[in-house]
Order: sequence, then structure tokens, then C-alpha cells
Amino acid sequence: MTNYDAGDVLTVHGGAPLNGELRVRGAKNLVSKAMVAAVLGETPSTLFDVPAIRDVEVVTGLLELHGVTVTRGPLDGELHFDTSDVESANVDEINVHAGSSRIPILFCGPLLHRLGHAFIPDLGGCNIGGRPIDFHIQALREFGAVVEKSEKGMDITAPNGLHGAKLQLPYPSVGATEQILLTAVRAEGVTELRNAAVEPEIIDLICVLQKMGAIIKVHTDRVIEIQGVPRLTGYTHRPIPDRIEAASWGAAALATRGDVFVRGARQADMMTFLNLFTSVGGAFEIDDTPGVGGIRFWHPGGELNAVAMETDVHPGFMTDWQQPMVVALTQARGLSIVHETVYERRLGYTAALNQMGATIQTYRECLGGTPCRFGRRNFMHSAVIAGPSKLHAADLVIPDLRAGFSHLIAALAAEGTSRVYGVKLIQRGYEDFEGKLNGLGAHVELG
Repeated sequence: MTNYDAGDVLTVHGGAPLNGELRVRGAKNLVSKAMVAAVLGETPSTLFDVPAIRDVEVVTGLLELHGVTVTRGPLDGELHFDTSDVESANVDEINVHAGSSRIPILFCGPLLHRLGHAFIPDLGGCNIGGRPIDFHIQALREFGAVVEKSEKGMDITAPNGLHGAKLQLPYPSVGATEQILLTAVRAEGVTELRNAAVEPEIIDLICVLQKMGAIIKVHTDRVIEIQGVPRLTGYTHRPIPDRIEAASWGAAALATRGDVFVRGARQADMMTFLNLFTSVGGAFEIDDTPGVGGIRFWHPGGELNAVAMETDVHPGFMTDWQQPMVVALTQARGLSIVHETVYERRLGYTAALNQMGATIQTYRECLGGTPCRFGRRNFMHSAVIAGPSKLHAADLVIPDLRAGFSHLIAALAAEGTSRVYGVKLIQRGYEDFEGKLNGLGAHVELG
């Protein structure tokens, strides 16, 4: 615990309900990709409602290394991108960002179109299971790219240009779908992508690209068709709100028996979450007032209900919603079952919850009917939660972004004072979470 500086440790005095309101801004999983998409445009782009999170800082740094001028506009969260002087970046400077984010892989297509060359450093991100880049590399090769691996990363060129291709993903990977979209929009000819991811953030990225002049058709059965165009212009875009952050605060309200209004949250993006939230025994209310509306989440009193929950790709229950909700399920009466089908190592965080008094047993078997890639492999990807459990304070070390917020919720719900180490990881995806917690009446302080 001695390796953490004061700004990376949060002291949490738990046992009090969260009450009040906060605001979520643009979705982390769209904003960073829209920033990369700006490189494709030959004129400036503007993005509104950008959250002040670590991932945005990383992408800003990568853009500036490649000659993009990034400036703040007059509105809070407004960013401008001038891409008129895109250039190759120094390998050592790019490697400063190696290990801090997985976003660099998405620069491949845009840089190949603008410069004919891309260098991608070793990738980081959360350690929650296999997130292979082989989907990305194979797709780039299908477009005509030449990929050469080196000690520091990958050198990628396109000596004969990029050309449309017929592609089918073995799994509807969000990252691989984004890679293909960002590459296909300026590749010569037509690209057909089958088994594509269709998450709301993917559709919003398609909206960004269409504003830039791309021709993209979203067909039924996860088929996306892209007609390549010779040039793209910049965009002006306001992203969809962050449905992961909104759900995280909803789960926190439920786990702490609180009442939280999440301004900016949108029902259409969260219907699957809201269904489960209601089944567990939570209550919600939608405010559709333009510009100031959102979703109110609260614990209506009484006991919560045990449920069976399976994660899946959209429109299923999002894997990033699973961890915050499991904390709430520790307070439900009976046996809840969780089947994680997206990331094979995503249940590792439950050991810390057991340390705090929860009763969670993990299993290798598939405890659910959703098709799963992990059932015959040695991964603890299902869990049974027995509740309700009285949580008590503990010292916690954050393993990854979403598990980190779940540990934070558990500390808030527990009696006593917890110390949470590694909270800078939470800053990758949650803007000003300490300030928001204080605004909800939580008793927390850094250091």
C-alpha cells in the first residue's frame, strides 16, 4: 500500500445513503473514438460535452503528437480539432502513452489514409480478460495494410492503398467494429462487415462519420455496409450521454439505500439496465425535459430481490453494468446468479467484496442460457451471490476501472472507514467522481 501517493488514495466513511443530483456528460466510449475520427477530416472538427477524464487526456496527447491542434472552446467540455497539419510522430514520444490506453490501435486507419504509415505502441487498458487485437490486425490486412511487429509496437503501411473488403468478425467486438469503420470510410470500394457490434456508441460513431461525408448503411442482423469516399470533412457533434456512468450511480443509489438524480441520463440507451434495476426492487423516474432531464434512481425501502443476470453484447445487459449491480445484489435477499459472457476475468473483483462480508462464490460453469465462449475453459465467469450481507469497511486495491467503481460503491455501503487505493484508475472513465460523491452527501477525502 506504500507505493500510492496521496492523490491515489480515497478515504471513505461508509454507511450513509447517497442523496442528491449530478450530471453525466458525453460517453467515454464514444468521445475518445470521435476524437480519433477527427484525423480523417480535412477541415476542423468540434466536439461538445467532453468529460474531463484521463482517457481524453491520453487521446489529446496522441493527437497533438501527430500534429493535430487541440483547443478548448468557450463552453465547458467543448473541444476543437484542427487536422490541417497531420504528421508522423516520433516513436519514443508515442511510447510514452504505451500501456495507458487501448485507444492507439484505432489510429491505424486514419493515419494510413492521411500519412500512409502508422506506428502503434504496446497497448494497455483494464486487465479483465482477453481483448485481442488480432481482430484489428486481420481486418487491416484484409484492407491491404502491411503490419510489421517490432519490440516497441507495430509499424503499419499500405503500399498499394486501402481497399474495401468483405469481413466477418468471429465475435461482435466493439473495438474491431470501430477499427473497421474508421478504416473503411476512406478505403476504395465497398466494405461489408458481418457480425458487427451495434452498441449505441457504435451508432453514434457512425453518426459522426456520416456528418463527415461517409456513406454507411446499418442493415439487420449485425451487417454494416460502408461505401468508401475519397475525402472527408470535419464534424460538429454532441455525443450521447455516458450510460455506463449513469448506471453506476443508479447502482450506488440502490446499494446505499439512497436517491440520486442523474441529469443527462437517457432512457433509450438504458432500457435493459432499467428492467433489471426494477426487478431487483429499485425505483426510477424519467424526466424528459430537454437539456435538463435525466433519470432519478432510488431505493424505495423494504428488501431487494435476488435475480439471475447474464451479460451480453448490445442489446443485452452490458458487461460494464455488471460490477456495480453485483454490489447492490449483495443486499438482496436470496441467491442471485451472474453469468458473465463478454470478459472471462471480469469477476475477479468479487474477492474484495467477500473480504468486506459479502458471500459470493465463483464458478467455471455457465450458470445461464446465453451462448458463451468460456463454458468449456478454465475461467471463473459465473457467480452466485447470497444475501443480504452486512458489509464492513476494508482496505481495497482497485484492479480496473469498473471494478474500481464497484469497490467504491461497496465502501460507501459498508459500515466504518475504508481506504481505497489506486483511485486514479477511476479517473480514466468517471469525471470528478470525488466532487460528485461529496455533492451526494458522501464522506470521502483524498489522501
